[in-house]
Amino acid sequence: MPETTPATPAFEFDRAVALTPHPEEAGRYDGELGDGWQIGGGVNGGLLLAFAARALALEAGPGHPHPLTVSGTYISASRPGPATVRTEIVRRGRSLATGSAVLSQGGTERLRVTAAFTDLAGLDGEVATTALPPALPAPEQCVGVEHAPRELLSQAALLERLDLRLDPATIGWALGRPSKEGRIQGWFRLADGRPADPLSLLLTADALPPVTFDLGRPGWAPTIELTVHLRALPADGWLRVSHATRNVAGGYFEEDCEIWDENGRLVAQSRQLAMVPRA
Repeated sequence: MPETTPATPAFEFDRAVALTPHPEEAGRYDGELGDGWQIGGGVNGGLLLAFAARALALEAGPGHPHPLTVSGTYISASRPGPATVRTEIVRRGRSLATGSAVLSQGGTERLRVTAAFTDLAGLDGEVATTALPPALPAPEQCVGVEHAPRELLSQAALLERLDLRLDPATIGWALGRPSKEGRIQGWFRLADGRPADPLSLLLTADALPPVTFDLGRPGWAPTIELTVHLRALPADGWLRVSHATRNVAGGYFEEDCEIWDENGRLVAQSRQLAMVPRA
């Protein structure tokens, strides 16, 4: 039978995390980091986490299709171009597969990941939470990325791939009037209409401007470590995303994120440690 060429994914995000198993090295996957996912010169940390998690999902197999928790330590800045992910699944159980991955470019390590995978559709449906989704104006009453400062857009090709509508109450920083409360929130979806899924939520967790903007500290904040917990399969539609920080110390800050779907379900939570932007 003649060989068939795999179909090109219809959505940009799926093309960005597309990987090919290496024919001779078990656990190795090769792909291309596109130049449309840059932020401040480097490839966005959430996209990198999804890239590595995609490789681990392929290695974990169909019985554990979704990331449950993914934790990444960023070693060096990733650039557009070829990239390799080497994976190791250390345990496959009935409900969880646990593994690690190293993303590298040209032999230079960029990101090291540990993760657990499961089938989110099979989780216990009971929910007991005191968390509440952020109160936001309707998407059409929020501020789209097209209104972002020109200097911000020039450094963030990533924003062209997002339909991001920020809460007017948390964008005083764009007008030179940061609230100093350490919070940025808004509506999120991918610009080409791709439905959200657990893999794309890894990108969503790192897609808003750094919360330090609201502290009057503009500039891009390099991520040191990012951990995302996936809590449920997201419903199709808009996501509500809230980022906040409570502690800036020693040149570093934490950024806590919650992601809620159209049904008011908390579908992902994350925390990252990042460097405070230089003055």
